[in-house]
Amino acid sequence: MPASQKLSHLLQLADQGPGLRAALAEEVADLLVHWPADYPQTMRAICETLLAKAARDVDAATRARLRVQLYSDPELSHRVLPRESVSQNLVAAARSGNIATVLADSLGVEPGMAQQILNDETGAALAVACKGAQIDRAAFSALALLTHPGRDLTGMHIVLDSYDSMSLSEATRVLRGWREPAQDAHVAA
Repeated sequence: MPASQKLSHLLQLADQGPGLRAALAEEVADLLVHWPADYPQTMRAICETLLAKAARDVDAATRARLRVQLYSDPELSHRVLPRESVSQNLVAAARSGNIATVLADSLGVEPGMAQQILNDETGAALAVACKGAQIDRAAFSALALLTHPGRDLTGMHIVLDSYDSMSLSEATRVLRGWREPAQDAHVAA
């Protein structure tokens, strides 16, 4: 589809209201990741703005899926999907003891999967989840301490090392697999 028609189509989707924001955001994210060589760069800036606006209107699970979709371009992800509030919300939830629901929403996984991640005494599952969702190391460290406060210093170093040594692509792949049951349930609904 020519660039002008594609842009027109995306702007029409944006005018359809909040009900189609998730579809719009995912379509724009896909376009940005697979930017056609014959599309002008000026249109790319418009699409980034459109994605940033649409992402504000979608739920946490959709934002999590968008982060996975954009994992190959972390700079783009940081521009259009700021992470500060996600990290702050997770740490605040861990402090209050209500982390499972917030973690499930932030990662785009089922609540049972979030609980399994939190129950992993080794911290490896939390490391994979945080790395795959591009949650920064400082927030991960706080979550690891708050969810298992009895870890000794050696254990905490092992948990932090698992986060540091995990590749982003591998963590994203694993997190995507953990999300599949949640995505299938949303399709069925």
